[in-house]
Amino acid sequence: MQQQYFLKPILATALSAALIACAPLAQAADYPSKPVRLIVGFAPGGSNDIIARLLAPKLEAALKQSVVVENRPGAAGNIAADAAIKAVDGHTVFMCTTGTLSIQPFLPLRMPFDVETITPITQIGNTPYLMLVSKDLPVSTVGEFLTYARANPGKVNFASSGNGTTAHLAGEMLRALAKIDIVHVPYKGAGQAMVDLNSGRVSLMFDQAVSSLPYIQSGALKALAVANDHRLAGLPNLPTTSESGLKDFNPTPWTGLCAGPGIPPEAVKTLQKATAQALADPEIRDRFQRDGIEAVGSTPEEFAAFLKADRAKWGDLVKQADIQL
Repeated sequence: MQQQYFLKPILATALSAALIACAPLAQAADYPSKPVRLIVGFAPGGSNDIIARLLAPKLEAALKQSVVVENRPGAAGNIAADAAIKAVDGHTVFMCTTGTLSIQPFLPLRMPFDVETITPITQIGNTPYLMLVSKDLPVSTVGEFLTYARANPGKVNFASSGNGTTAHLAGEMLRALAKIDIVHVPYKGAGQAMVDLNSGRVSLMFDQAVSSLPYIQSGALKALAVANDHRLAGLPNLPTTSESGLKDFNPTPWTGLCAGPGIPPEAVKTLQKATAQALADPEIRDRFQRDGIEAVGSTPEEFAAFLKADRAKWGDLVKQADIQL
């Protein structure tokens, strides 16, 4: 009888230990246990918003849980990133971008968070820029544009959605590589910049195919090249800047899925797997191809390695351009 009483606490302790050991497995199996918030740092209609809303239904099917897309525009994506970082529920992620993680850490501004604390989940895709000019500019190729710019130093300008944005840095990269004198005109958002490019108030702009194709197809803008080292499947007849004589000109922006530092590793694996599954869906593949988006779906480890190299590239360019905000 005494032996039975002695064994009870031992059995209880063993059972408790077993339950604790199994807890992470249960969490992994049950994740997500509530709707997932997918925060986009830009206004509806932009490339990141379009990608998020394309993926959301596919993620819901894979995760068997609602995925709510929430737009938190402002501060070039920093407001969205900060909101996701401060969330401690493990169910909040955000669309991370080149600007937020690879460019802004090197700019003379105060970041509301440390980029090193961000958890990379997966690189969703690359969104190569098109080199766009006003329809009234008397050029039709990259070579003609460079000749025109050299003949008119300081008189050719280029638009961007703001100082320190990826589009701004693309123009600075062009200036440095081609050794041309072009003037940067920053706007508060890509929408107004596109309006002025259409009207001819500015000469040049770098923008993604997903948002500029309608203007190209209508003849309002001219696309000189894809700012990349290979052609886009959706625009097979448009040459690359590399083919056009601009070697090593690759200011390609990317979009990824990231979270704050508190998200469990099991959740990261689940979200990466669901995203890769969504990107393999034929419907998503076809839409991405039409919109000039190149799907990736990397592992967290691959994404982290990519980020390290990407930051080095953009960090060097920011220093060379001596950008002042």
